[in-house]
Amino acid sequence: MNSGQNFGEGLSPHIGILLISSLILGPYGAIGAILGNFLCDIIRGYHPIIAVLSAFVSLGVCNFGYKLWYEPNKFRPTVTNPKLNNTNNVILFLSIVLVCGILYSVLHGKLFYLIYPETVPINGLIQIRYFLNFINASFIFGIIGIWISNKRNFFHIPKASKKKFNKRLYKILGTLLVLSIILTWIIDNTFHLNNLIVTVELIVILLILFLYLKKPITADINVNNSKSVPEEIMNIFHLTLLFIMILGVLISYDDLIIKAIKDLLPLNIHEIMIYMMILMDIILLIFIIPSLGVLKYIEMKVIDPILSFTKIEDFIHENEKIESEGLIDIYSKYINEETEIGTMALSYTNLIRFNNNYIENIQEIEGEKERIKAELNIATRIQAANLPTGTIDNDCYIVSGHSKPAKEVGGDFFDYYELDDENLAIIIGDASGKGVPAAILAMITQVMIKQMLKHERDPSKILYLLNNQLAENNSETMFITLWLGLYNKTTNKLVFSNAGHDLPLIRENGRFDYLKIESGLVLGIMEDFEFVKEEIILSDEIVLYTDGITDANNNENEMYGETRLLEFFNELKIDDDPIKSLLDNIDEFTQDAEQFDDMTILYLKTK
Repeated sequence: MNSGQNFGEGLSPHIGILLISSLILGPYGAIGAILGNFLCDIIRGYHPIIAVLSAFVSLGVCNFGYKLWYEPNKFRPTVTNPKLNNTNNVILFLSIVLVCGILYSVLHGKLFYLIYPETVPINGLIQIRYFLNFINASFIFGIIGIWISNKRNFFHIPKASKKKFNKRLYKILGTLLVLSIILTWIIDNTFHLNNLIVTVELIVILLILFLYLKKPITADINVNNSKSVPEEIMNIFHLTLLFIMILGVLISYDDLIIKAIKDLLPLNIHEIMIYMMILMDIILLIFIIPSLGVLKYIEMKVIDPILSFTKIEDFIHENEKIESEGLIDIYSKYINEETEIGTMALSYTNLIRFNNNYIENIQEIEGEKERIKAELNIATRIQAANLPTGTIDNDCYIVSGHSKPAKEVGGDFFDYYELDDENLAIIIGDASGKGVPAAILAMITQVMIKQMLKHERDPSKILYLLNNQLAENNSETMFITLWLGLYNKTTNKLVFSNAGHDLPLIRENGRFDYLKIESGLVLGIMEDFEFVKEEIILSDEIVLYTDGITDANNNENEMYGETRLLEFFNELKIDDDPIKSLLDNIDEFTQDAEQFDDMTILYLKTK
């Protein structure tokens, strides 16, 4: 026997690389590891035939483990890349290591029986050696390799095959493979073996194994590299297992311990090493089995419910109701639990219900808002239609105006129209408040003035009548400021009356100044108020406006003011459009500050 041929004796960690290379890197990884083992066997002096057959056996065993990992089952419906992130995957990994270890050791025992007859007396011992080396090395390298591959995101993912196959046939082949191993063990321990029996056993097992390897992988692989709580827990579990395994291997091959045991017991060194490895594996099993039980319980009672709760993410969409049917089914099985999980399930269920009720209310509000918006658009067009749409420009005068509401509709209004060939009516008003109520009051006032002017030409009397009608049944205590004037183009006489409106600007001798007039009382507050009739000869220009002009604020909360308004008109070039120029000047002053009041301007200029 060549000194390099140890027949599984001692520590053989390279055996464990075979299975892990296949799991992580697929068939190509397995081939690479097998070639490395083949070269080692040749260098160590093994017969070329057994080196080749060993490589062939290793290829079958490695690919068998690879197939088992990507095989879906009822305990593991979601197939993933190699990950030890939950108890199901850990149990599957341990089962693959155990099954492949049995196959590897049994098949290699048969090869050594046929090629090296001198090893027949210790053939059972050889199989035990290979089995222990295979499962221990595979487990150690498996934990390390799978952790690194997931950290560095390198692993081979098989493509799902669409090829149809007979599932029942492969179930039969799997069952036959298990039965053939059991039958081989019975025969080996019952009958006297010879080369023919061993050859038949070897051929039958390999034939069934490679037939099974033709089964296509049909599962859709779920590759998920995100971290999870179960994975963090399992990492701690794996580190503990790894520590125990490495410590067990070191103890099993420690010369001092082996020598001490040899002095106490009538055993040879090889037997001691085997017993030590078996003892370490038993200790490991004593730790693994209850630990997996505890971890499984934690998964069922804590982790699985939490993972179920995270499914809500797929159902949440901005401004939409949460589709609750599927989620309620998930959470309902935890609601009755008298634990924090039950409380959380109930909270999630209530959250979904409250959210959906809120969204329904919001949708109703949005629908109502759209309806109001449509009605406001109509109101805006109606109000705009009641205002003068163009400038009156003739040989005697030019009159124009503009109103800019703060909202869709406003309380400001202006009006001008010719009453007859001689007289022009000009009106400007500002109803209290903003929006729809102010707009309604402004429109009522505008219509009433137009009707009264058909029968009365005294502005003070019109304001008197108008005030009494607005004050009657004024439950909301709304009011309106108003300036009403009648201009005669033949005499240039402007007769007017004021009801609490801002003082107009008048231009005389090339300069603007505020016209000193009676302020009067706002309309709608007190009945039977006597308004004052005043008149002037308009020789140049008069400008009327609402307080939205002078009260316009900038970002420093500074008002545009009467002084700035007066300065603006005195600096205005005579040919410039006063309305556009004023509004541009106010925009420049306020910049991006929000307009909070309606702004209206009206001017009359004689020629």
